[in-house]
Amino acid sequence: MSHAVTIQEPQAQPQVSQTRYRERSRAGSHISSNRAYDFLYDPLFIVSSEKDHTQANIQATLIRSRLRKVPRFKTMFSNLIHYPRYSLYWSKSDPVPPFISREWKGHEEKHRQALRQLAITDTSFQMPREVYEDPEVTGKNRYKYFERPFLPFFQQMPFNVVYAISKAEPYTFPPTSTKHLSIPSKSTVGTQTDYRDADVQTDPYSPEYVVCQDSIPELLTLATLTWGRGLPAGQAEVEMIERAREKRAWEATLPALSDTSQFEKRRKMMNEMERKEWAFREQEIEKLQEIRLEVLKELLRKREENQNEVNMKHLNARWSKLQEAKEAKMAKIQRTHVSTIRKLVGKGKNIEGKLERRNIIKDYSDYASQVYGPLSRLGCFPDNNSEDFVVKNYYLNTYEGLVELESRLPDFVTQPRIRAPKPKVITTKAGFLKRAARLDYELAEVHKEEEEIEMAVIYLQKLLRGRVVQNMMFEGKEKRLELIQELRTCHALQEDEKLVKKAEKQVTLALQRQRNLHEHKVSLVENHLAGLEGRALADMFDFLSKELVRLQEERRIHAFVMLAERQRRVREAEESGRRQVEKQRLREEDEIFKEVVKVHHSTISSYLEDIILNTEANTAEEQARAEIEKMAEKINDIAYEMESRRTYLQSEEIVAELVYSFLIPEVQKYFVKEKVRNAQRKHILAAHQIIHSCTESMVQKRLTEGQQDEASNAAMLLEKETQNENNS
Repeated sequence: MSHAVTIQEPQAQPQVSQTRYRERSRAGSHISSNRAYDFLYDPLFIVSSEKDHTQANIQATLIRSRLRKVPRFKTMFSNLIHYPRYSLYWSKSDPVPPFISREWKGHEEKHRQALRQLAITDTSFQMPREVYEDPEVTGKNRYKYFERPFLPFFQQMPFNVVYAISKAEPYTFPPTSTKHLSIPSKSTVGTQTDYRDADVQTDPYSPEYVVCQDSIPELLTLATLTWGRGLPAGQAEVEMIERAREKRAWEATLPALSDTSQFEKRRKMMNEMERKEWAFREQEIEKLQEIRLEVLKELLRKREENQNEVNMKHLNARWSKLQEAKEAKMAKIQRTHVSTIRKLVGKGKNIEGKLERRNIIKDYSDYASQVYGPLSRLGCFPDNNSEDFVVKNYYLNTYEGLVELESRLPDFVTQPRIRAPKPKVITTKAGFLKRAARLDYELAEVHKEEEEIEMAVIYLQKLLRGRVVQNMMFEGKEKRLELIQELRTCHALQEDEKLVKKAEKQVTLALQRQRNLHEHKVSLVENHLAGLEGRALADMFDFLSKELVRLQEERRIHAFVMLAERQRRVREAEESGRRQVEKQRLREEDEIFKEVVKVHHSTISSYLEDIILNTEANTAEEQARAEIEKMAEKINDIAYEMESRRTYLQSEEIVAELVYSFLIPEVQKYFVKEKVRNAQRKHILAAHQIIHSCTESMVQKRLTEGQQDEASNAAMLLEKETQNENNS
């Protein structure tokens, strides 16, 4: 692979004047001399005063806009002004962390300067020692002290280096005072690695561009497309580009806004285009919905398949467990069957129960006897040396092998997780027993009585069996009494009496055989009778046990019916009480509603009467004022004329007449009204007492009647319950 390095060759530009540089920086340069918050972070950034610090803070706030665009879902694809596609809001996030101080750093410098002046004036004052941080020249701050040297010439590069074409910039004439050309301090070098861009690059490099004035290139319409979001372009992006071209062509055909005669045509064209855009958006939404439905169907299908697989696994595991339990149970039944058959065969060989001596010759002549093939269940193990044929395994015979096997086991084998069972809650939050717990308790009491009866029956059976065993032993003793006597006397006989005893023995054996045959016949008859009696007793006991179970179930069902009937009666009583209360409440609400309606009607009529009376009073007052003003004018004219002619005696006479005719009657009227009010106050108080006493008595009477009704209802319900219980 060829290694191509692109180097942007610096162009030697003549030095320009300071004014021209300022003009270029104002024209469109985006390079700033410092960053927005350098006055807070950079320790070398110094402002002259607190005022400059505040101004820098304001500029940083204005430069870094905290306005954020939030798209609107309903009008996300709209290009209309009255339906914007996004809205602006002020972001609450602060770019400066809260632990960074926003105060001016000059206060600390002023404090140090004051301490220095105090140390100069006062010799006893000791200046606090300043502690400087470790600069870490060879550590994290190495980049501050070491830099690539600035070389005044270019080094020779290999032959496989391709120089980038420098951008053409307008030539500026150097000033007359310059003698040497300025050499740039840095150069931009581009590199290329052995790896592909797709492996190491997330967003491809986009070069800078310059747009000519009065021109809008079509390529700039794709500036919003980025790598992974529209690039590389697919079918959807190509369709979007074609639609954008058609829209630009349509916009070019629109009449100008300055032409008022074509305004209606422009409006029709815009409405038609808007309808087309809405139809296209509806199609896009339908496509998206179809895609989502397909994805949802696929997810549901996968979930159903996974659920079916899990169910099949559970069923297979359950089936395997049941099969194992079935096989184990069948093996156990088979072993029990074999052992029982073996015992029955052994008992069938020796029906009489006689003891036989071992026949050694027969045992050794039969190759299937215990001598040649002993049974392990009898304690003989002929394969004692079978360990020689056992395969010895390292993992099973050594501790290291076992440890290695244990290390390969999963965690749930060596560290079992056992969850403690939760105790069954049989009480409610109020502390009462639940219904199921109460029923279980009643059933337990019933079963307890059954268990006591069953234990008594078992004890009676034990007694009967013991008595039967005693009778059997006694009968056996009576049967073998002669043999017992013979065994006791055979060792004490002499030689001459043995022959007599032998003859007696033969006679005795013959008699014994006859008696055994007779007893055998009698025992067969007795066994047959006992079998018949046993069948009859078994049928009777079975019938009695079933009848007992039936009676117990009948009693339990009767108890359940009684409890349900009692609960039903209680609920009916409660429901009837609630219905009575509800009816009473409805009657009260109807009365209240009627009274409220009456009050509303009376208030409306009184309101209308007040309005009419007020209007009449206002009109009468206005007319009276007008008439009084006219009369007052006439009286004033007459009074002025009389005053101009009146003497001192006439004025005193007028005053005395006014006092006698107006002031004294008004005082007398006030005293009369006060006497009437005092006389009426007694009657009003008496009326209030009578009214309130009647209302209180009526309220108490209603309360007592309601309590009596409730007590009578409760007594009637109790009487009904007692009658029903007596009938049941």
